[in-house]
Amino acid sequence: MNRLFPAPLLSVSLFGLWLLLNLSVSPGNLLLGAALGILAPLLMAPLRPQHAHVRRPLAIARLICRVGIDVITSNLLVARGVLRADKQPPRSAFVHIPLALRDPHGLAALSMITTVVPGTVWSELALDRSVLLLHVFELDDEAAFIQHFKDTYERPLMEIFQ
Repeated sequence: MNRLFPAPLLSVSLFGLWLLLNLSVSPGNLLLGAALGILAPLLMAPLRPQHAHVRRPLAIARLICRVGIDVITSNLLVARGVLRADKQPPRSAFVHIPLALRDPHGLAALSMITTVVPGTVWSELALDRSVLLLHVFELDDEAAFIQHFKDTYERPLMEIFQ
């Protein structure tokens, strides 16, 4: 069964997403969704040599809620900064953040979180994965931002993946 469905949750999710996007449960869509749900994980399995081992599933829920709150507040702060840009230009800067997170799945999740939160852009990761370079739209205190980033995102991801 594992050979046919290497990622059963992904298969079910792809099938459901296909039906949701097409807003139809016609036989053709059911067949195409099933084919997508079976074939995509099979074809992508060689691209993912390591399997993620989630250590604390409850931490995932807390992290998702925290990212959701940060997305909303960051949207408002960036909008305010853009609307006031002619009177007071934003104080954007590049910030070097030292990382203790080394797990590739955790780093991938961190990159997605950084991409989703407005006002931050993942710019570069050191080859040894020890330092992350972020561009921040509005930066008041670099040390406080680094501490917030590490406490809010890196530490929960370390709990989940390491």
